[in-house]
Order: sequence, then C-alpha cells, then structure tokens
Amino acid sequence: MDKIKHSGAGRIKKLKMYPMSLYESGDSSGDVSLKDIYNNKVKGKKTRDINLKDIIKLVLRGGFPGSIDVPFDEAIKLPKEYVKEIIDTDINRISDSKRDLNKMMLLLRSLSRNESTTSSVAKLKSDIQGVDNLDIDVKTITEYLEDLSKLYLIENQLPFNSNIRSGMRVKQMKKRHFVDPSIATSLLNMTVDMCVNDLLTFGFFFEAMVERDLRIYAEANNWNLFHYQDYDGNEFDAVVEFEDGSYAAFEIKLGANQIDEAANNLIRVSSLIKEKGGKPPKSLCVICGLSNAIYTRNDGVIVIPITALKD
Repeated sequence: MDKIKHSGAGRIKKLKMYPMSLYESGDSSGDVSLKDIYNNKVKGKKTRDINLKDIIKLVLRGGFPGSIDVPFDEAIKLPKEYVKEIIDTDINRISDSKRDLNKMMLLLRSLSRNESTTSSVAKLKSDIQGVDNLDIDVKTITEYLEDLSKLYLIENQLPFNSNIRSGMRVKQMKKRHFVDPSIATSLLNMTVDMCVNDLLTFGFFFEAMVERDLRIYAEANNWNLFHYQDYDGNEFDAVVEFEDGSYAAFEIKLGANQIDEAANNLIRVSSLIKEKGGKPPKSLCVICGLSNAIYTRNDGVIVIPITALKD
C-alpha cells in the first residue's frame, strides 16, 4: 500500500462484496422480492417443498462461490480453511500489535456460540472464561473484534429506532453475525446430525443465513438492514428500512409450526409502537425455512419461504 501514489478518488468506487445469497446460488426461486413487499404486490403462490436436512446443508455450506458447485462434504471444508488462512496469515498484517492467535480462536468460537444474539463484550469474556477456562480482558476482546471487522469476517446488525420515535426505550446493542453462518458452524464443528439433534441452537444459525440474505437484498436496493429490541423484551428479528423512511418488520422461524407465534409477535409489537406514538411498520413478514407457500394471512402478515425470496 505504501507504493500506491493515487487513492483512486474520482476514478474508483469501493464496493463491499458478500457471500452469495440463496437466490444468487440458485437455491431460491425468487418468486417474491423485497420490492414486492415494499410495493405491496406480494402474490400468493405454492413453492417447492424443502426438508430440514436440505436447509441445514445450505447453512453449513454457506455462500462462498467456490463451494456452490462442489459436493457437500467438500464444500463444508472451505469455511474452516478460510478462517485458518486469515488467522495464520492476515491477522498480524492489519494490526500494529502482535496478536495472540490462541486467544483469537477462542474469541471466534465464542462469537460462534453467540451468533445472532446481542451479546456484549462482557458476555463474550464470560463465555470464554466459562467454556474455555481462559481469562481475556475486555480491551483485548474489543481490539480483536475490530481486527475481525477489518478482515470482513464479522458483520454486525445495527439496532433500529430512527423511525420509531416512541416512548419505548430501545436497546442499542448490535446483533452479532459472521459474514456467513457457515463460518460459525465450521468453528463449532457442526454436522448435519448435530443440527438435527439440536434445533434450538441451529435456529440461531438459520436466522443468521436469512439475515445474510436480507442484508444482500436490501443493500441491492439501497435499503438498510437493522434489528429492533427494547428493554421490555419486545423485538423484531429484522427490520428493512426503505429510502422513504418507511420500514418492514420480519420474524424468522425455521418451522412452519412457529408461524402463528411469529405473526402474533409482529402484530403485538407493531401495536405497542403505535400506541406509544411511534411509527409502525409498513409491512409485517414471517420468513420461514420449512414452508412451501407464499401467502398473506387474514391478519395481514405475509409469510415467505426463504427459498422463494430475492431482492
């Protein structure tokens, strides 16, 4: 970099690239788009059936282009090797201080255990102490998190409150994500059978995949992805803010048997925001893993399979 004499200003536009979404990898039919949601033009349609193990494999494989067209057993090796190469080679290139690679790996595993949560730095410290029995100070964790962000390994989901402006006290915690859920599952050595036997844990990784795709689809339209959570425990898993300031709220559920619960939560929290003088969502949507239809419920909540969504 020291030998570069021109910054590229006026000639080069920087573009942040993400792993591939399910639509880009050919695993989503694209029958409904975020644009359809924004324009209130979602049409009901039967979509293809998908089973639990297929969804699990999509999460474990991830969206790295090099893993899309190779056998699954080979594809799941890529995220682990990707992280290993970054830790072995790149981590000390972007920092003025020598990093403890063992502590870095412990932090990465802690982030994996806390994927799709709003865990604080103190919680990560406690997690490392409790699970790996090693002390690491908060300052070190904060510095290491900055390194991981610079290396594009993590991409946190910011909190949303800019258009709510209600009397509800909104938390300002970021939701923790790797840029791809396969990084988290590879660091924890997750297998298909392990995911099947622990659907509660797998649900966090599934949520991460959906929010990865929502970020890609939103940014393709110059929109933004957030999450919403207040101090009374009311939350939306994801919020897409449109350019005109309106927004759509999303709940993310793996099983179709959870759709009623998710829809009721969307309606309840939206009503609370409105009651307290805030601006409610323009649209309410449940994104489901194991659903085979796009439809709008009688209560107005839209249900969309993740394998039917695009930008």
